Amino acid sequence: MNLRDKTLGFIGTGVMGRSMAGHLIDAGYPMRVYNRSPDKLGPLLEKGAVACRNPAEVAREADVVITMVGYPRDVEQTLLGPDGVLANLRPGGIAIDMTTSSPALARTIANAALRHGVAALDAPVSGGDTGARNAQLSIMVGGEASVFESALPILQCMGKTIVHQGPAGSGQLTKLVNQIAIASTLVGVCEAMAFARRAGLDPLRILSSIERGAAGSVQLSAMAPRMLAGDYAAGFYVKHIVKDLGLALETAREMNLQLPGLEQATRLFEKLSAGGGAEDGTQALFRLYVDAGLV
Repeated sequence: MNLRDKTLGFIGTGVMGRSMAGHLIDAGYPMRVYNRSPDKLGPLLEKGAVACRNPAEVAREADVVITMVGYPRDVEQTLLGPDGVLANLRPGGIAIDMTTSSPALARTIANAALRHGVAALDAPVSGGDTGARNAQLSIMVGGEASVFESALPILQCMGKTIVHQGPAGSGQLTKLVNQIAIASTLVGVCEAMAFARRAGLDPLRILSSIERGAAGSVQLSAMAPRMLAGDYAAGFYVKHIVKDLGLALETAREMNLQLPGLEQATRLFEKLSAGGGAEDGTQALFRLYVDAGLV
């Protein structure tokens, strides 16, 4: 299918989805949009998008529908069932779920898509709000290779690193690998900065020495300065990392794999969320160390 002249649908225009949909409009794709909070559609409507009343209406008017919603239950509600995207998508269409969700659910969606005569990709992303704004996301894709190739021009409008990881569910599994690595790294960054402060050193000066060495990471370079400044504004919500790490733990248990670092990171983020930090960014994990008097 040549998708260049096709109509796209986008469901879920929050912190990241709004920017992602905007890039597609800027690339010239006609766009149908839906969000549970209609007020978030304003910037996209100004660009020429057409608002729809529900996901089914988006699907009926689009050739490709992208979803970027919050939780697996939202994915299931949006894509499956008689009022979902798959049942209403045009024959031969493609549903691309870019939510971080369950690998098992991704496989269920792919099988349901086949029964409806359409196709599905699971294509979660990494890069946060900054990556979404700059069309620099890393996109991890599961599904049929031929469907991936058809959808690639669309994905290239939103991301820089786009890799087909394998059959349905592989994109979600890859994203969980990503989240496991990030979570443990963030714990290490918090503890390194707490150690530096307790030692009476200048943490920002320390960063200039270590961020380009073996300790270097995006989390260290991007998040440590925000931690130290007390800037906990969300680029990626704590509530969402809690959800992702829960999915990772569940999947690891299904594979009979014990990951103690993941378990500890999950406990810390759950504690932060329960203490009122659910709407903060993931760098707010540092607040646990501040509040405990360790910094």
